[in-house]
Amino acid sequence: MTEPQSITFFIDRCLGKKSIPEILRTAGITVEIHDDHFEKGALDVDWLPQVGEKGWIVLTKDDRISKNQLERIAVARAQIKMFVLASQNLQGKDMAAIFLKAIVPMQEFVRKHPAPFIAKIYRDGKINLWKDSKELLAELKIFDESISSES
Repeated sequence: MTEPQSITFFIDRCLGKKSIPEILRTAGITVEIHDDHFEKGALDVDWLPQVGEKGWIVLTKDDRISKNQLERIAVARAQIKMFVLASQNLQGKDMAAIFLKAIVPMQEFVRKHPAPFIAKIYRDGKINLWKDSKELLAELKIFDESISSES
């Protein structure tokens, strides 16, 4: 039997560079940090394709990604698997605790759900699928068709 593929979590800039990555790494979780790969002011639509190419799983608290059509299109096009922290105003250690509580369910979720998707993580570690691959890919198809009909 082959070992399951290891999962790398990409820490979005809005989650900071220190406490969350350090706590997750200490727990043995592989993480990559936004500022180690991209400019501080990099737009989501610019870094999402590169993160998608690497197959990294995005952790963020930026719920605007799920509300902004161009960012959802970028998530869909880049085949991103994304977890958005539902609680916004928390200290880094509290956010890290939520991610740690949800780490096994997140890993299982990633293996069960095809890319792209956007899921929300709650304080109790529960995960709810917000936008599944069918919804995101349907939106991408409509978007691409509207662009091609304009040209």
